[in-house]
Amino acid sequence: MSEQNKLQKMKTLQINKIIILLLSLVVFTACVQDDEFNTPDTSVVEPNIPENAKVQISALAGELAQAQDNTSLDYTDEETTYSYTFSEAPIYMEGFVVSSDEGGNFFEEIIIQDNFENPTIGIKLLIDVNPLFVRYEPGRKVYVKLNGLSVGITNGVLTLGALNGNEVDKIPSAAESDIILRSATVQTLVPMPLDFSEFSDDKTNLFIQLPDVQFNRNIVGDNAQTYAAEPSDEFDGERTLESCSAAAAVIFSTSTFSDFKALTLPAGRGSMNAILTKDFFGEVYNVVVNSPEDINFDNPERCDPDFLECTSPSGGGSAIYEEDFEGFGTYNSEGWDNINISGTDTDWFISSFSGNFYSRISAFNSDNDEADVWLVTPEIDMDMTTGEELSFDIQANFDNGTNLSVWISTDYAGDPTTATWSILDVTIPVGPASTFGNFETVGPVNISCVDGTAVIGFFYEGSDPSATTRYHVDNVIVTGN
Repeated sequence: MSEQNKLQKMKTLQINKIIILLLSLVVFTACVQDDEFNTPDTSVVEPNIPENAKVQISALAGELAQAQDNTSLDYTDEETTYSYTFSEAPIYMEGFVVSSDEGGNFFEEIIIQDNFENPTIGIKLLIDVNPLFVRYEPGRKVYVKLNGLSVGITNGVLTLGALNGNEVDKIPSAAESDIILRSATVQTLVPMPLDFSEFSDDKTNLFIQLPDVQFNRNIVGDNAQTYAAEPSDEFDGERTLESCSAAAAVIFSTSTFSDFKALTLPAGRGSMNAILTKDFFGEVYNVVVNSPEDINFDNPERCDPDFLECTSPSGGGSAIYEEDFEGFGTYNSEGWDNINISGTDTDWFISSFSGNFYSRISAFNSDNDEADVWLVTPEIDMDMTTGEELSFDIQANFDNGTNLSVWISTDYAGDPTTATWSILDVTIPVGPASTFGNFETVGPVNISCVDGTAVIGFFYEGSDPSATTRYHVDNVIVTGN
């Protein structure tokens, strides 16, 4: 081939390459014209479910109650379950999602209630999937195919899932798309206002609003605790939430796996949107939030009582009164008054462990809506000394909210309801919710501004099952110079 032909062929190849490159650029530009990229279709098509195939959550509760041989649901029966067979025509439970695992406070579960406002019943759906909030956000209506699933009571609340032996367990992740169908309907949830006194088993798994509440003063302020990052927190951080409208408290629970566990608790007071549930043992009411944004403590004025403030010097001295509860009968602490002013079957009494005696009280299993009980010391002469201080040891067990306070009176004559009392600024320990705590020394508390003959009153404000913390009081000492 001549040199001229070679040069001509090379020019032709170069021109062809340029043409191909230009065509490629045109095609690429056409594909991305106006920055339009292919994106996944996230729209939701409303499931085509016949109306006669839809059932309410209340129907599941009713069928479980029948399986329990009851006319109403027994939330303490965790042995009985009711199963939906595969042979039945498809049947779907409908409801609205109220929980979110976005913040890590819920895990592999969806809480569903029967309506987005004014709900009457809720249920916990267990499924081995995480995260869930990207598909089942709060307010999303869902349909749950019941065939092959079982309903029962788990940890004290109504629960739906797959039967594993005699227990309701998680639905396998592979079954998610077949079992849970998303509706195109998304509503704004309206939390149901609920006071602590209105807590009941049939209101668990509901999205509620707690009005005018605050965290116990001992866990906020200058040394505020975190939601769930204290050294003693295992699995859940349990904090005391108090009502400002009534003498009542509840456990506020946060997972130690939550994204906000290390944040400090807010110190003010206000409202809180939460889900009402039970502790792991199904015995004690807990409230759980989806995120800290559900807490609106916009009022800096707390509702703590006016404590006795003594400005005169205190400290040192020797004991002018002391009691260790050794050597007395079950209900007889020499010179002490044990007075129940409301409720029955709840009293202070002498108990012991490993040879140590103490005074003990709890409203657990008392069936008392109110169990208000005083334990009052004998008279203590404060005229002969100065700089008086009070201290005592206390053990908080099976904590279900701080419901013990300590008072002092100079005109007590045997009836605590007619005496004039001043509340003392003491820090009552918060114990574990499911076991025994440790004895901790409270005080010394300055009571040197009190003159004359005085008594110290330990006032327990219990309620079963919402305020059942068990307290052991020991080594009550008043010192003076």
